[in-house]
Order: sequence, then C-alpha cells, then structure tokens
Amino acid sequence: MRSIRVVGVGKSYYHCISRVVDRRIVFRAGEKEVFRSILRKLEDFCDVRVVTYCLMGNHFHLLLEIPEEESLEPLTSAEWLERLPLLYDRATVAMVADELERASRAGDTHGEKTILDRYERRRGHLSIFLKELKQRVSIFMNRRLGRVGTLWEGRFKSVLVDGGGNALLTVAAYIDLNPVRAGLVQRPEDYRWSGYGEAVGGSRQAKRARRGLALVQREGLENPGSPCDWQETLGRYRCLLYTDGVEQKADESSGEVSRRGISAKESERVLASETKMSLPEVLRLRVRYFSDGAVIGSSAFVEGAFERLREKGRVGPKRESGARRLRGAEWGELRVLRDLQIKVISPPE
Repeated sequence: MRSIRVVGVGKSYYHCISRVVDRRIVFRAGEKEVFRSILRKLEDFCDVRVVTYCLMGNHFHLLLEIPEEESLEPLTSAEWLERLPLLYDRATVAMVADELERASRAGDTHGEKTILDRYERRRGHLSIFLKELKQRVSIFMNRRLGRVGTLWEGRFKSVLVDGGGNALLTVAAYIDLNPVRAGLVQRPEDYRWSGYGEAVGGSRQAKRARRGLALVQREGLENPGSPCDWQETLGRYRCLLYTDGVEQKADESSGEVSRRGISAKESERVLASETKMSLPEVLRLRVRYFSDGAVIGSSAFVEGAFERLREKGRVGPKRESGARRLRGAEWGELRVLRDLQIKVISPPE
C-alpha cells in the first residue's frame, strides 16, 4: 500500500528518506562526496533549501524547505543561462543559448517561454527535486559500479514537518544523530556527510550548512534574511545533540550498552561549557514517526493538512479528526497524522 504523500500550504518543510535496493552498502567516502555535490547543485538549481541532511552507506535523510510557489518570480533568459552550468555541460548550455537567441530575434515570445518553461517548472517542487537527485545519483553509481537497473528501493518517503514549533528542531537533531545511533562515529561532528558535520568542518559549504541549522533554531523563521549568528547557533544545537545523543547502558554494573551513542563522559565534557537544552531521550533511537507519520507538527498544523486531504476525498468517511498523539515518549505538543502502533520506537538498525 502506497503511503500518504501530504502537501503543505505555502512554505513547507519535509523530512525525506530513500534507501538503496536490498539495502546494500554502496556509498563510500568518494561516492558520498559526489552525492553531496549533486545535492548542493540541485539545491541551487531548483530553489529548494537543504536545511540539514545525512548521507549514509545505503540511504539518505534530507530535511528540505520548499518555498511558496508564488514567491518564485520567473527567471529571465540571462538568469537561466547563468544557472544552467550547475547541471549541464558547455555544449548543452550553448545549444540552449542559441535557441533563445533565435527565438528572441524572431520576436517569438511564446517560443522563448516554452524553452524557459523546461527549467522553470523544476523550481520549488519537492517530487521533481527528489526525482532528479535520485536519477543523477543512480547514473553516477551505475557507472561507478558497472551495473544497470534500479538503484533505489521504490519511491522516497516524506513527512510534512511543522515549521512553526519545535518539530523542525526535533527532526533536524534526529537526522544529525543518525551516524551516532548507527555506531559510525562517537561524536556527531566527526561525520563529514551530515549538515552538522559539514557546518563545523569548515569546508567551502560550511556557511550554507550553518544557515540551515540557524533556520531550525528559529532565527531564519522569525527574522527572514537576518544574519546567521553561528556561535549562538552552534552552542545551542550542540547542547541538544550531546544531551539527546548520549549512549544508554542496559546494565550499569557491567557497562553493557543497549543504545549506541555519545559517551557519557564526552557528553558531560561538552555540556559543561554550554547551557543545557532538553528534548526526549528517544531521539537516540529509531522513530517511525519521522519516516511514516505523514505529517508532524502542532495539532493545528496536522489538522490543517487533514482537512485538505478530506476535501480531496483521500481519507475515510469515519475519520473525523487528523491529529494523533505520538506514543512511547513525552513528545509535548507534537502530533502526527498517522496513528502508528507497531514498532513505533525501536533500536537503530
């Protein structure tokens, strides 16, 4: 059964996940670098913001901001010719430039618009962005591995995330703690292929990653266009990760670890110099709400999405309300659309 794909209203946020077929480990260090390069180029080309992300060996997590459609003014021919080299080679760009020039000389405004619409329709569109990302990564990986056929395990999963409360921050932390839960690193900043790791790593893209983390902490939401105070952002977000990402021991006497994570000693060292923040300890675990909940946010946000689905006849006649409480932890005011009951919270895979 296909999962519900819920579309937000106006500027919207989505947690998106996709896995490699058979869940094989195919992305090594070099492949992850190429993956990230493709991701960033598509981000600029499609006007979709990557808030944070995590690229793993056989899957990826993306937290994306999709702009309000009306906010995107159509680009001119000159602007598109500057943008096309992000994804196309010189020969293709030259061909498009020639097409546009001939249409312009002939006074064919309709023909010029038709050419530009090939690219304009790809701006600010969630499904097109993910489709192009997966296709371009598939082409690269098939060449790299000498294989043919499908690379991905079906279509991507997405959860609509409330951008007006702590849902955005909770999901971002869950994504950036993924390599710690998987036991790949002891500290989230040691994993290069994540939003947090990129932000603290000082790479050429660090500023972009830092803007994403500022956004989830509300600076970007409350004051659009305001400068990013990276030191304030870093301190608060690091406290969150080092509080909620600490390992859990099943037996204190033996020291046996039941949940992999940041060592208690390292957590105490980092938090000693920062103001503590708290969110449910459950962020260290695998939480299905973040992949299968369909919509996550405040009760009003989820109810709004539910009403839009009902108007389209996509929910059963017996269901009268949309927002459902999350199980298994103290989630505060967070609600989801899908009332999950089986293996809602489980150990990391």
